[in-house]
Amino acid sequence: MSVAERPRHVTVAGRRVRHRIDGHGEPVVLLHGIGRSLRDFTEQHTLLSERFRVHSVDLPGYGGSMPMAEPYGLPSLARFVGRYLDVVGVRRPAHLVGNSLGGAVAMQLAVTEPERVASLALVTSAGFGQEVALALRLLALRPLGRLLLRPSRASARRVERALFHDPTFVTEERIAHALEIARLPYTARVMLETLRSLGGFRGVHPRWREELLARVAKLDVPTLVVWGDRDLILPPAHLDAARVLLPAARTHLFRDCGHLPQVERAEEFHRLLLDFWGVPDAARGPSVTRTVSLSDLPGGAGAAGATGTPAGAG
Repeated sequence: MSVAERPRHVTVAGRRVRHRIDGHGEPVVLLHGIGRSLRDFTEQHTLLSERFRVHSVDLPGYGGSMPMAEPYGLPSLARFVGRYLDVVGVRRPAHLVGNSLGGAVAMQLAVTEPERVASLALVTSAGFGQEVALALRLLALRPLGRLLLRPSRASARRVERALFHDPTFVTEERIAHALEIARLPYTARVMLETLRSLGGFRGVHPRWREELLARVAKLDVPTLVVWGDRDLILPPAHLDAARVLLPAARTHLFRDCGHLPQVERAEEFHRLLLDFWGVPDAARGPSVTRTVSLSDLPGGAGAAGATGTPAGAG
């Protein structure tokens, strides 16, 4: 990792926060999923910083960022992102790219502070359905959640395997990084608080989902929703739900891809974002963004076997 790519720290609401900023141009903010870190956007940060001012940030209580003082939930996480943007001097609307939990946080910021948001790119985002991996639902059960989050190399490996369809992405470096995050003293508590604010053993709570998506649908903000057809964390059938709930959004399905298409299909994902944002690119062919339906998914419904998926991603 070069000096330019090395994460730095900034103070937000009295808490130490880890982030990266590179490039020049319109602001782009990259938001990771639950139990994860800005590492999940390394590839996109590098690619996008050639054209944009790119901000990758560890959400509070994840990675290298200290926990918040207030209770965890989408409203508090969205407020954190707004405060972060103030601290780093982002005054103009930013393109938000959110993976899983990060997608729901991006939507929440868009409805509460719409002047901050130029566009939404929602990557296998939470909020489009009740279904979620069994292991994440088990975390809602006390005291089982704490037991399941005990860090070990074996559990870190299971998490990484659940995130990617292509096993070559499950590298020793990724496993070591996941284990490092899991061993931080605040990770388990923050993850459990976040999960329990969003759902329970039966899945993701409908009330916040329905309210949030109804408000997002009323916004005049360009929106892109993408999924991997082999996602084991949030089933790809949620993409069809997104088409119904956000009829003006553009959608894309990545073939043979898991929960992190920004990593597993990095170049294609990057071209998709440029096309969505209307950025000229001589090396890019025709638009690859399209609408897909459940009939496009392997096996019809495409609800990948989410049961038995380990915790630590979402």
